[in-house]
Amino acid sequence: MAFQSFRMSVMAAAIAFAGFAGAPALSLAQDASPAANAAAAQTAAKPQVVVLATGGTIAGAGASTVNSATYTAAKVPVDKLLAGLPELAQVANVRGEQVFQIASESFTNDNLLTLAKRVSQLAKQSDVDGIVVTHGTDTLAETAYFLSLTVHTDKPIVVVGSMRPGTALSADGALNLVNAVSVAGSKDAKGKGVFVTMNDEINTARDVNKDINIQTGAFKSQWGPLGMVVEGRNYWFRAPVKRHTNNSEFNIDSIDKLPQVDIVYAYGSVQPTAVNALVDSGAKAIVHAGTGNGSVADRMVKPLQDARSKGVLIVRSSRVPYGFVLRNAEQPDDKYDWVVAHDMRPEKARILTMLALTKGASTKELQRMFWEY
Repeated sequence: MAFQSFRMSVMAAAIAFAGFAGAPALSLAQDASPAANAAAAQTAAKPQVVVLATGGTIAGAGASTVNSATYTAAKVPVDKLLAGLPELAQVANVRGEQVFQIASESFTNDNLLTLAKRVSQLAKQSDVDGIVVTHGTDTLAETAYFLSLTVHTDKPIVVVGSMRPGTALSADGALNLVNAVSVAGSKDAKGKGVFVTMNDEINTARDVNKDINIQTGAFKSQWGPLGMVVEGRNYWFRAPVKRHTNNSEFNIDSIDKLPQVDIVYAYGSVQPTAVNALVDSGAKAIVHAGTGNGSVADRMVKPLQDARSKGVLIVRSSRVPYGFVLRNAEQPDDKYDWVVAHDMRPEKARILTMLALTKGASTKELQRMFWEY
């Protein structure tokens, strides 16, 4: 009886083993599928975000941890930047591309065109849900505004930088980048245009500017932020009302060159030297960064009028960071055929004017654009 029981046990084991051996792939797949499928589903559920790196402080390094303002920008490549933030994997499926590795004060019109065209290409891809651009802070607001005017998409585009290099104590770049990826991958950011996310704030590219050159809360919008991003969650308080992205009449896909537009800065005892030199150098438009309400010194009126008579568009802006320039106040803009920049700072007025000139805009058309954008 004992032998018979033993023989039956052996036969049962053999049958069981034969059954397993006969269909190993099925059994193993069944055993592994719950965990594997869960992991695959979790990965697929995460948004797909591309980080385009251009350099700047966020990719900078200082000599020691106490160097927060003295450092070399554009040192860390994008792969190392992303590898140093494993937290990103919890937010989105992230991949990076190194577009440039430069300090943003050296950005040129050609850099703007190259970057915007790449953003536009990525925005058209079905495997991209959002785009982050890492950028030096000096001209970050200008680049962000250019993207908001030229890239046609409803996918979130976030431009981000840092005021301190990653090697410094209390470096701000890591959290800024995590927040940027979070916003770029979020569904509630869709259709709201281009953002700048720094210091936990979500600002629209049109309004935001760098107002402080040494503190982490450097970027401000005079009309206030759109919202905040805290611990990966967006809190919205307002929406942009000016034209941008899909509603823009400018499209980077059809722009290959930007015309020369320059800025003349007003100050006490200012002379027309700069205006005359820029006209002679081939400027198609001049943005005058005036005092107060875009005021123009008496000695500057005639040179600007002469420039306009030669076909150069004149845009009257202000060096004052807040408020806006009133048309036909301080100067008779209608009489002189000048344009006012409204609430646009001189450097952003230059961006819009360049794009307007690619469409052959007249004074009247350019003024409309300043009201609408």
